[in-house]
Amino acid sequence: MRDVSDSASLLTVNNIEVIYDHVILVLKGVSLEVPEGGVVALLGANGAGKTTTLKAISNLLGTERGEVTKGSIIYHDQQVQALTPSDLVKRGVIQVMEGRHCFEHLTVEENLLTGAYTRGGDRTGIASDLEMVYGYFPRLKERSRSLAGYISGGEQQMTAIGRALMARPRLMLLDEPSMGLAPQLVEEIFGIVSLLNKEQGVSILLAEQNAAMALRYANSGYILENGRVVMEGDAATLSENEDVKEFYLGISQGDKKSFKDVKHYRRRKRWLG
Repeated sequence: MRDVSDSASLLTVNNIEVIYDHVILVLKGVSLEVPEGGVVALLGANGAGKTTTLKAISNLLGTERGEVTKGSIIYHDQQVQALTPSDLVKRGVIQVMEGRHCFEHLTVEENLLTGAYTRGGDRTGIASDLEMVYGYFPRLKERSRSLAGYISGGEQQMTAIGRALMARPRLMLLDEPSMGLAPQLVEEIFGIVSLLNKEQGVSILLAEQNAAMALRYANSGYILENGRVVMEGDAATLSENEDVKEFYLGISQGDKKSFKDVKHYRRRKRWLG
């Protein structure tokens, strides 16, 4: 894991609030930072606000009648809330959506090439990057002529990440890359994501329910509960925190307790303040 403790911030999210349909408050003062060259984990249970946070950064909330109503999002020293999603892609902010979202009726290679659509006529560079993607994901080269709708879930996730890589990202937003995949595939994909960070210098904001896996590969992390950041710190510190162990890593000291236990309730109340 690279040391990014002294790196400048590539992304800074300052105290943002997100509202859906003009009335539903989903994010409540969320702040976070992604350093240049860093891997940051955004952890929390389903419905905590992880996906909404990523969509706020990539400006995809409008498709779901959501909007950032307070706070600011600074990317590469510029405020970017007013930019369109395509403008952000051109600046290197690429999101890999939850659920993989491949174009099922296109081949794997055609899916990958759609990631380069903002690059115009750079045929030589695109061809070189395609070979680079195949280098990281050899399985995709084997399946390059297969329709994406007929490949495995793990191969679809590889295709989605490879497609993002074809856009030459500076910041990659990964939403639940482990969802629905076998543990061995999750290990493989996280290992490749780590290589992309180290070898290509891609900064990564990783939204995950699989906290144990995310914290193994991240430099730091933030934990969301009900649309608020309730804990943050470097990955090692979070991994050793007793609350994090109990709620997200499935480890607790002493006897096992039900989530209905009073101790859990009091602890959760203390977190949410």
